[in-house]
Amino acid sequence: MAELFRMPAVAADAATAVLSAWQVAEGASFTKDDALVSIETDKAEVDVAAEQDGVLLKTLYEAGVEIEVGDPIAVLGAVGEQPGDLDALLAELGVSAPGAAPQAVRRDVPEEPVAPPAAAPASGGPDRGGRVFSSPLARRLAREAGLDIEALTGTGPGGRIVRRDVDAAVAARRTPATQPATVPAPAAAPRATPAAPQVAGATAPVGTGDHEDIPHTRMRRAIARRLTESKQHTPHFYLRATCAVDELLALRQRINAVSPVRISVNDLLIKAVATAHTQVPEMNAVWQPEAVRRFRTVDVSVAIATDTGLVTPVLRGIENLSVSAIATRTRAYAEQARSGALHPADLEGGSITVSNLGMYGVEEFAAIINPPQAAILAIGAARDEAVVRDGAVTAAKVLGVVLSVDHRPVDGAVAARWLAAFTEAVENPVRLVV
Repeated sequence: MAELFRMPAVAADAATAVLSAWQVAEGASFTKDDALVSIETDKAEVDVAAEQDGVLLKTLYEAGVEIEVGDPIAVLGAVGEQPGDLDALLAELGVSAPGAAPQAVRRDVPEEPVAPPAAAPASGGPDRGGRVFSSPLARRLAREAGLDIEALTGTGPGGRIVRRDVDAAVAARRTPATQPATVPAPAAAPRATPAAPQVAGATAPVGTGDHEDIPHTRMRRAIARRLTESKQHTPHFYLRATCAVDELLALRQRINAVSPVRISVNDLLIKAVATAHTQVPEMNAVWQPEAVRRFRTVDVSVAIATDTGLVTPVLRGIENLSVSAIATRTRAYAEQARSGALHPADLEGGSITVSNLGMYGVEEFAAIINPPQAAILAIGAARDEAVVRDGAVTAAKVLGVVLSVDHRPVDGAVAARWLAAFTEAVENPVRLVV
Protein backbone atom coordinates (compact mmCIF):
# COMPACT_ATOMS: atom_id res chain seq x y z
CA MET A 1 0.00 0.00 0.00
CA ALA A 2 1.51 3.31 -1.09
CA GLU A 3 2.09 5.93 1.60
CA LEU A 4 3.65 9.37 1.88
CA PHE A 5 7.13 9.80 3.28
CA ARG A 6 7.30 13.18 5.02
CA MET A 7 10.20 15.47 5.87
CA PRO A 8 11.23 14.24 9.33
CA ALA A 9 11.90 16.50 12.31
CA VAL A 10 15.58 15.73 12.67
CA ALA A 11 16.10 18.67 15.04
CA ALA A 12 13.77 19.77 17.81
CA ASP A 13 13.85 23.47 16.91
CA ALA A 14 13.97 23.18 13.11
CA ALA A 15 10.89 24.21 11.13
CA THR A 16 12.57 23.41 7.82
CA ALA A 17 15.37 21.23 6.56
CA VAL A 18 17.28 20.83 3.32
CA LEU A 19 16.92 17.63 1.31
CA SER A 20 20.62 17.06 0.61
CA ALA A 21 20.52 13.86 -1.43
CA TRP A 22 18.39 10.82 -2.18
CA GLN A 23 20.21 7.62 -1.26
CA VAL A 24 17.74 5.38 -3.10
CA ALA A 25 16.77 5.84 -6.75
CA GLU A 26 13.17 6.00 -7.89
CA GLY A 27 11.81 2.50 -8.43
CA ALA A 28 14.57 0.92 -6.33
CA SER A 29 13.87 -1.39 -3.43
CA PHE A 30 15.31 -0.90 0.03
CA THR A 31 15.40 -2.81 3.28
CA LYS A 32 14.82 -1.74 6.85
CA ASP A 33 17.58 0.57 8.18
CA ASP A 34 18.84 1.43 4.67
CA ALA A 35 19.53 5.15 4.26
CA LEU A 36 16.71 6.66 2.21
CA VAL A 37 17.61 10.34 2.15
CA SER A 38 20.14 12.77 3.61
CA ILE A 39 18.71 15.74 5.48
CA GLU A 40 20.63 18.86 6.49
CA THR A 41 19.74 21.34 9.23
CA ASP A 42 21.71 24.25 10.63
CA LYS A 43 23.42 21.87 13.04
CA ALA A 44 24.20 18.69 11.16
CA GLU A 45 23.58 16.50 8.14
CA VAL A 46 22.11 13.07 8.80
CA ASP A 47 20.94 10.04 6.87
CA VAL A 48 17.30 9.09 7.50
CA ALA A 49 16.85 5.31 7.56
CA ALA A 50 13.90 3.26 6.34
CA GLU A 51 11.63 1.91 9.06
CA GLN A 52 10.69 -1.18 7.02
CA ASP A 53 11.36 -2.88 3.69
CA GLY A 54 9.83 -1.22 0.65
CA VAL A 55 10.29 0.52 -2.68
CA LEU A 56 10.72 4.22 -3.50
CA LEU A 57 7.86 4.82 -5.93
CA LYS A 58 8.34 8.55 -6.48
CA THR A 59 10.40 11.45 -5.15
CA LEU A 60 8.47 14.72 -4.87
CA TYR A 61 11.50 17.00 -4.54
CA GLU A 62 14.98 17.06 -5.98
CA ALA A 63 18.11 17.42 -3.87
CA GLY A 64 18.99 20.92 -2.72
CA VAL A 65 15.48 22.04 -1.77
CA GLU A 66 14.53 23.48 1.62
CA ILE A 67 11.27 21.91 2.79
CA GLU A 68 9.03 22.43 5.81
CA VAL A 69 9.09 19.65 8.38
CA GLY A 70 6.08 17.38 7.88
CA ASP A 71 5.63 18.09 4.17
CA PRO A 72 5.55 15.00 1.92
CA ILE A 73 8.80 14.42 0.04
CA ALA A 74 8.27 10.97 -1.51
CA VAL A 75 5.86 8.11 -2.06
CA LEU A 76 6.85 4.73 -0.63
CA GLY A 77 5.32 1.38 -1.46
CA ALA A 78 5.46 -2.22 -0.31
CA VAL A 79 8.10 -4.55 -1.72
CA GLY A 80 7.32 -5.29 -5.35
CA GLU A 81 4.62 -2.63 -5.63
CA GLN A 82 4.40 -0.74 -8.93
CA PRO A 83 3.43 2.95 -9.11
CA GLY A 84 0.84 2.54 -11.90
CA ASP A 85 -0.95 5.80 -12.63
CA LEU A 86 1.23 8.25 -10.70
CA ASP A 87 -1.10 11.25 -11.00
CA ALA A 88 -4.04 9.21 -9.71
CA LEU A 89 -1.92 7.82 -6.89
CA LEU A 90 -0.81 11.30 -5.81
CA ALA A 91 -4.37 12.59 -5.98
CA GLU A 92 -5.52 9.66 -3.84
CA LEU A 93 -2.84 10.52 -1.29
CA GLY A 94 -3.88 14.17 -1.32
CA VAL A 95 -0.78 15.78 -2.80
CA SER A 96 -0.10 17.67 -6.00
CA ALA A 97 1.98 16.34 -8.83
CA PRO A 98 5.71 17.00 -8.33
CA GLY A 99 5.83 19.75 -10.91
CA ALA A 100 2.73 21.56 -9.68
CA ALA A 101 4.11 23.07 -6.51
CA PRO A 102 6.97 25.58 -6.58
CA GLN A 103 10.20 24.27 -5.15
CA ALA A 104 12.09 26.73 -3.00
CA VAL A 105 15.72 26.91 -3.94
CA ARG A 106 18.19 26.13 -1.21
CA ARG A 107 19.04 29.44 0.37
CA ASP A 108 22.73 29.12 1.09
CA VAL A 109 24.07 26.43 -1.23
CA PRO A 110 23.83 27.56 -4.86
CA GLU A 111 23.11 25.28 -7.76
CA GLU A 112 26.03 22.99 -8.35
CA PRO A 113 28.10 23.94 -11.40
CA VAL A 114 29.05 21.36 -13.98
CA ALA A 115 32.48 20.06 -13.03
CA PRO A 116 34.65 17.51 -14.80
CA PRO A 117 34.62 14.09 -13.12
CA ALA A 118 37.60 13.67 -10.83
CA ALA A 119 39.41 10.65 -9.48
CA ALA A 120 37.29 8.27 -11.58
CA PRO A 121 39.14 5.27 -12.96
CA ALA A 122 39.24 4.62 -16.69
CA SER A 123 36.90 1.69 -16.31
CA GLY A 124 34.24 3.99 -14.87
CA GLY A 125 34.61 2.80 -11.27
CA PRO A 126 32.98 -0.08 -9.44
CA ASP A 127 29.48 -1.19 -10.26
CA ARG A 128 27.32 0.06 -7.40
CA GLY A 129 24.07 -1.17 -8.86
CA GLY A 130 22.86 2.38 -9.51
CA ARG A 131 23.38 3.47 -5.89
CA VAL A 132 26.21 5.56 -4.54
CA PHE A 133 27.05 5.04 -0.88
CA SER A 134 28.76 8.01 0.75
CA SER A 135 29.05 9.68 4.11
CA PRO A 136 27.16 12.96 4.76
CA LEU A 137 30.47 14.79 5.21
CA ALA A 138 31.79 13.46 1.90
CA ARG A 139 28.65 14.61 0.10
CA ARG A 140 28.88 18.06 1.65
CA LEU A 141 32.56 18.47 0.78
CA ALA A 142 31.91 17.26 -2.77
CA ARG A 143 29.11 19.80 -3.21
CA GLU A 144 31.26 22.62 -1.90
CA ALA A 145 34.10 21.62 -4.24
CA GLY A 146 31.80 21.30 -7.25
CA LEU A 147 32.46 17.56 -7.63
CA ASP A 148 30.07 14.90 -8.87
CA ILE A 149 29.91 12.41 -5.99
CA GLU A 150 28.91 9.63 -8.40
CA ALA A 151 32.18 10.06 -10.30
CA LEU A 152 34.31 9.27 -7.25
CA THR A 153 35.61 5.87 -6.19
CA GLY A 154 34.98 4.98 -2.56
CA THR A 155 37.67 3.49 -0.34
CA GLY A 156 35.51 3.16 2.77
CA PRO A 157 33.74 0.02 3.98
CA GLY A 158 31.82 -1.62 1.13
CA GLY A 159 33.07 0.98 -1.34
CA ARG A 160 31.48 3.87 0.61
CA ILE A 161 32.79 7.27 -0.43
CA VAL A 162 34.36 9.01 2.54
CA ARG A 163 36.15 12.28 3.15
CA ARG A 164 39.57 11.10 2.01
CA ASP A 165 38.12 10.20 -1.38
CA VAL A 166 36.81 13.74 -1.85
CA ASP A 167 40.12 15.21 -0.64
CA ALA A 168 41.97 13.06 -3.19
CA ALA A 169 39.63 14.19 -5.97
CA VAL A 170 40.12 17.85 -5.07
CA ALA A 171 43.90 17.40 -5.01
CA ALA A 172 43.81 15.63 -8.37
CA ARG A 173 41.76 18.44 -9.90
CA ARG A 174 44.25 21.06 -8.70
CA THR A 175 47.17 19.18 -10.31
CA PRO A 176 47.64 20.45 -13.88
CA ALA A 177 47.44 17.74 -16.52
CA THR A 178 50.74 16.95 -18.26
CA GLN A 179 49.13 15.21 -21.25
CA PRO A 180 46.10 16.22 -23.27
CA ALA A 181 43.14 13.92 -22.93
CA THR A 182 43.42 11.03 -25.38
CA VAL A 183 39.70 10.37 -25.45
CA PRO A 184 37.56 13.31 -26.57
CA ALA A 185 34.66 14.23 -24.33
CA PRO A 186 31.25 13.26 -25.73
CA ALA A 187 29.40 16.06 -27.45
CA ALA A 188 26.75 17.68 -25.28
CA ALA A 189 24.38 20.53 -25.66
CA PRO A 190 25.80 23.69 -24.10
CA ARG A 191 24.32 24.50 -20.73
CA ALA A 192 22.58 27.82 -20.38
CA THR A 193 24.43 30.20 -18.10
CA PRO A 194 23.21 33.35 -16.36
CA ALA A 195 24.13 36.64 -17.95
CA ALA A 196 25.87 37.85 -14.80
CA PRO A 197 29.07 36.21 -13.56
CA GLN A 198 28.50 33.62 -10.81
CA VAL A 199 31.29 34.75 -8.53
CA ALA A 200 29.13 35.08 -5.44
CA GLY A 201 27.28 31.87 -6.08
CA ALA A 202 30.13 29.50 -6.88
CA THR A 203 30.43 26.47 -4.66
CA ALA A 204 34.22 26.37 -4.90
CA PRO A 205 36.57 29.14 -3.71
CA VAL A 206 36.86 31.89 -6.30
CA GLY A 207 38.65 35.20 -6.50
CA THR A 208 41.29 37.24 -8.17
CA GLY A 209 45.03 37.38 -7.76
CA ASP A 210 44.87 39.31 -4.47
CA HIS A 211 42.08 37.46 -2.67
CA GLU A 212 39.91 34.36 -2.52
CA ASP A 213 36.15 34.25 -1.81
CA ILE A 214 35.01 31.10 0.00
CA PRO A 215 31.20 30.79 -0.09
CA HIS A 216 29.40 30.32 3.20
CA THR A 217 28.18 26.85 4.07
CA ARG A 218 24.90 26.34 5.88
CA MET A 219 26.80 25.50 9.08
CA ARG A 220 28.99 28.63 8.84
CA ARG A 221 25.90 30.80 8.40
CA ALA A 222 24.27 29.13 11.40
CA ILE A 223 27.36 29.66 13.57
CA ALA A 224 27.55 33.31 12.55
CA ARG A 225 23.86 33.90 13.22
CA ARG A 226 23.75 32.15 16.61
CA LEU A 227 26.90 33.78 17.98
CA THR A 228 25.82 37.22 16.78
CA GLU A 229 22.47 36.73 18.48
CA SER A 230 24.27 35.59 21.62
CA LYS A 231 26.41 38.71 21.84
CA GLN A 232 23.47 40.98 21.02
CA HIS A 233 20.85 39.45 23.31
CA THR A 234 22.73 37.59 26.05
CA PRO A 235 24.20 39.85 28.78
CA HIS A 236 27.63 38.27 29.27
CA PHE A 237 29.83 38.75 32.30
CA TYR A 238 33.21 37.15 32.84
CA LEU A 239 35.07 35.60 35.78
CA ARG A 240 38.72 34.57 35.65
CA ALA A 241 40.64 32.11 37.78
CA THR A 242 44.05 30.45 37.88
CA CYS A 243 44.18 26.80 38.95
CA ALA A 244 47.25 24.93 40.16
CA VAL A 245 47.30 21.66 38.21
CA ASP A 246 50.40 19.84 39.52
CA GLU A 247 48.29 17.26 41.35
CA LEU A 248 45.86 16.95 38.45
CA LEU A 249 48.70 16.17 36.02
CA ALA A 250 50.21 13.67 38.46
CA LEU A 251 46.83 11.96 38.91
CA ARG A 252 46.38 11.74 35.14
CA GLN A 253 49.77 10.07 34.81
CA ARG A 254 48.88 7.48 37.45
CA ILE A 255 45.48 6.78 35.86
CA ASN A 256 46.96 6.36 32.37
CA ALA A 257 49.46 3.85 33.73
CA VAL A 258 46.64 1.41 34.49
CA SER A 259 43.62 2.58 32.48
CA PRO A 260 42.73 0.88 29.17
CA VAL A 261 41.36 4.25 28.03
CA ARG A 262 43.78 7.14 27.71
CA ILE A 263 42.64 10.08 29.86
CA SER A 264 43.30 13.64 28.73
CA VAL A 265 43.54 16.75 30.90
CA ASN A 266 40.31 17.90 29.29
CA ASP A 267 38.50 14.75 30.46
CA LEU A 268 39.44 15.54 34.04
CA LEU A 269 38.40 19.18 33.64
CA ILE A 270 35.01 18.11 32.27
CA LYS A 271 34.55 15.95 35.35
CA ALA A 272 35.50 18.97 37.48
CA VAL A 273 32.74 20.95 35.74
CA ALA A 274 30.27 18.21 36.69
CA THR A 275 31.48 18.34 40.30
CA ALA A 276 31.01 22.12 40.43
CA HIS A 277 27.53 21.84 38.89
CA THR A 278 26.58 19.29 41.54
CA GLN A 279 27.81 21.55 44.34
CA VAL A 280 26.26 24.72 42.87
CA PRO A 281 23.05 23.55 41.16
CA GLU A 282 21.95 27.14 40.53
CA MET A 283 24.46 27.18 37.66
CA ASN A 284 22.83 24.18 36.02
CA ALA A 285 20.10 26.29 34.48
CA VAL A 286 19.08 28.20 31.35
CA TRP A 287 16.96 31.28 30.73
CA GLN A 288 13.45 30.72 29.36
CA PRO A 289 10.94 33.47 28.48
CA GLU A 290 8.67 32.63 31.41
CA ALA A 291 11.02 30.96 33.90
CA VAL A 292 14.54 29.86 34.75
CA ARG A 293 14.79 26.19 33.84
CA ARG A 294 16.97 24.22 36.27
CA PHE A 295 18.12 20.72 35.26
CA ARG A 296 18.27 17.61 37.41
CA THR A 297 21.17 16.04 35.49
CA VAL A 298 24.49 17.54 34.45
CA ASP A 299 24.76 17.74 30.67
CA VAL A 300 27.91 19.43 29.34
CA SER A 301 28.73 20.39 25.75
CA VAL A 302 32.25 19.88 24.47
CA ALA A 303 33.54 22.17 21.71
CA ILE A 304 35.05 20.18 18.82
CA ALA A 305 36.68 21.87 15.84
CA THR A 306 36.06 20.33 12.40
CA ASP A 307 36.94 21.40 8.88
CA THR A 308 33.38 22.62 8.34
CA GLY A 309 32.99 24.51 11.63
CA LEU A 310 32.74 24.21 15.39
CA VAL A 311 30.27 21.70 16.84
CA THR A 312 29.31 21.17 20.48
CA PRO A 313 27.94 17.67 21.17
CA VAL A 314 26.49 17.14 24.62
CA LEU A 315 27.80 14.66 27.21
CA ARG A 316 24.76 13.70 29.26
CA GLY A 317 24.51 12.71 32.91
CA ILE A 318 28.23 13.10 33.49
CA GLU A 319 27.81 13.55 37.23
CA ASN A 320 27.36 9.75 37.29
CA LEU A 321 30.11 8.90 34.78
CA SER A 322 33.65 7.87 35.53
CA VAL A 323 36.52 9.81 33.97
CA SER A 324 37.24 6.90 31.63
CA ALA A 325 33.59 6.87 30.48
CA ILE A 326 33.79 10.60 29.79
CA ALA A 327 36.98 10.03 27.80
CA THR A 328 35.36 7.26 25.75
CA ARG A 329 32.27 9.32 24.91
CA THR A 330 34.28 12.44 24.10
CA ARG A 331 36.49 10.55 21.65
CA ALA A 332 33.48 8.93 20.02
CA TYR A 333 31.88 12.35 19.54
CA ALA A 334 35.12 13.73 18.11
CA GLU A 335 35.29 10.92 15.54
CA GLN A 336 31.62 11.37 14.62
CA ALA A 337 32.03 15.15 14.32
CA ARG A 338 34.98 14.88 11.94
CA SER A 339 33.28 12.23 9.80
CA GLY A 340 29.98 14.13 9.64
CA ALA A 341 28.09 11.44 11.57
CA LEU A 342 26.69 13.54 14.43
CA HIS A 343 22.91 13.69 14.77
CA PRO A 344 21.12 16.94 15.62
CA ALA A 345 19.96 15.38 18.90
CA ASP A 346 23.63 15.02 19.89
CA LEU A 347 23.95 18.83 19.77
CA GLU A 348 20.89 19.78 21.80
CA GLY A 349 20.64 20.47 25.52
CA GLY A 350 23.15 21.19 28.23
CA SER A 351 23.65 24.28 30.37
CA ILE A 352 27.40 24.86 29.88
CA THR A 353 30.07 24.29 27.22
CA VAL A 354 33.75 23.49 27.74
CA SER A 355 36.07 25.02 25.14
CA ASN A 356 39.77 24.19 25.39
CA LEU A 357 42.44 25.93 23.31
CA GLY A 358 45.29 24.95 25.59
CA MET A 359 46.72 22.52 23.02
CA TYR A 360 47.46 25.54 20.81
CA GLY A 361 49.43 27.31 23.52
CA VAL A 362 46.70 29.87 24.20
CA GLU A 363 47.05 31.09 27.78
CA GLU A 364 43.64 32.72 28.15
CA PHE A 365 40.58 33.65 26.10
CA ALA A 366 36.96 34.60 26.66
CA ALA A 367 34.39 32.54 24.73
CA ILE A 368 30.90 33.44 23.52
CA ILE A 369 28.03 31.61 25.19
CA ASN A 370 26.28 29.01 23.04
CA PRO A 371 22.56 29.87 23.41
CA PRO A 372 20.39 28.89 25.13
CA GLN A 373 23.04 27.69 27.57
CA ALA A 374 23.95 29.81 30.58
CA ALA A 375 27.74 29.59 30.50
CA ILE A 376 30.87 28.55 28.68
CA LEU A 377 34.22 27.73 30.29
CA ALA A 378 37.27 28.73 28.25
CA ILE A 379 40.40 26.77 29.17
CA GLY A 380 43.94 27.84 28.36
CA ALA A 381 47.29 26.07 28.39
CA ALA A 382 49.05 24.81 31.51
CA ARG A 383 52.22 26.79 32.09
CA ASP A 384 55.01 27.14 34.65
CA GLU A 385 54.74 30.12 36.98
CA ALA A 386 56.19 31.28 40.23
CA VAL A 387 53.61 31.01 43.03
CA VAL A 388 53.68 31.69 46.75
CA ARG A 389 52.98 28.67 48.98
CA ASP A 390 53.30 28.80 52.75
CA GLY A 391 55.15 32.10 52.46
CA ALA A 392 57.74 30.79 50.00
CA VAL A 393 58.05 31.32 46.26
CA THR A 394 58.06 28.10 44.29
CA ALA A 395 57.47 26.93 40.71
CA ALA A 396 54.11 25.42 39.83
CA LYS A 397 52.01 24.39 36.86
CA VAL A 398 49.00 26.68 36.55
CA LEU A 399 46.02 26.83 34.22
CA GLY A 400 44.02 29.94 33.32
CA VAL A 401 40.26 29.69 32.83
CA VAL A 402 37.62 32.27 31.92
CA LEU A 403 33.95 31.64 32.74
CA SER A 404 31.46 33.52 30.50
CA VAL A 405 28.03 33.66 32.15
CA ASP A 406 24.54 34.73 31.10
CA HIS A 407 23.51 37.27 33.75
CA ARG A 408 19.78 36.61 33.29
CA PRO A 409 19.56 33.19 35.01
CA VAL A 410 22.81 33.43 37.02
CA ASP A 411 23.95 36.13 39.43
CA GLY A 412 27.58 37.05 39.91
CA ALA A 413 27.78 35.54 43.40
CA VAL A 414 26.46 32.20 42.13
CA ALA A 415 29.00 32.14 39.32
CA ALA A 416 31.77 33.01 41.77
CA ARG A 417 30.80 30.10 44.04
CA TRP A 418 30.74 27.79 41.01
CA LEU A 419 34.21 28.89 39.89
CA ALA A 420 35.54 28.38 43.41
CA ALA A 421 34.07 24.85 43.46
CA PHE A 422 35.61 24.12 40.06
CA THR A 423 39.03 25.39 41.17
CA GLU A 424 38.83 23.30 44.34
CA ALA A 425 38.03 20.18 42.34
CA VAL A 426 40.93 20.81 39.95
CA GLU A 427 43.46 21.51 42.69
CA ASN A 428 42.33 18.54 44.79
CA PRO A 429 41.53 16.07 42.00
CA VAL A 430 41.16 12.92 44.06
CA ARG A 431 37.45 13.75 44.41
CA LEU A 432 37.11 13.41 40.63
CA VAL A 433 37.78 9.67 40.79
CA VAL A 434 35.90 8.74 44.01
